[in-house]
Amino acid sequence: MGNAAKKLMTATEYLEFERNSFEKHEFYNGEMYAMAGAKERHNLIVSNLIISIGTEFKNKPCVVYPSDMRVVIDEYRHYTYPDVTLVCGERKFLDNKNDCLLNPNVIVEVLSESTEKYDRGKKFEAYRNIASLKEYMLVSSEDKKIELFTKNNEGKWFLSENGVEDTIIIPTIDLTLALSDVYDKVEFEQ
Repeated sequence: MGNAAKKLMTATEYLEFERNSFEKHEFYNGEMYAMAGAKERHNLIVSNLIISIGTEFKNKPCVVYPSDMRVVIDEYRHYTYPDVTLVCGERKFLDNKNDCLLNPNVIVEVLSESTEKYDRGKKFEAYRNIASLKEYMLVSSEDKKIELFTKNNEGKWFLSENGVEDTIIIPTIDLTLALSDVYDKVEFEQ
């Protein structure tokens, strides 16, 4: 017996399903993918990032979103849930539900064993198609290490890593993050 053909969804069908679901799913080219839950270390890092960045955003026209904010990479093909999303200035959404962001400036992904290859590869490749995106930050959950990819005016991406002072500078939002803040209360296996 042959394999049955897989029915692909439209973006409209995905959004209708997703907006009524208790679980999160990413969407790519007509297929929906369930998202796995995160471990404590991952959650602590995300919380620390939101606290550190959110504190710096007080009295600035910038917002920080946790992983429940859906980001639209291509209106008809690709929807994701980054760990942390930052926007300065006007926020643009797909529709009046305000749950599908179109113009992130900085996206942060906290790496885990199960997602690292995707976050560094196909996901970053897709994110590079977002015109408003200026920086993509990868934060290790295995080690105190942050990698920041910054897009220059010609559209080329450059890598910088946490420096000797154990800080990383995010130029787009004029922010210096201390690794001690990002990894506060995070315990690593010896």
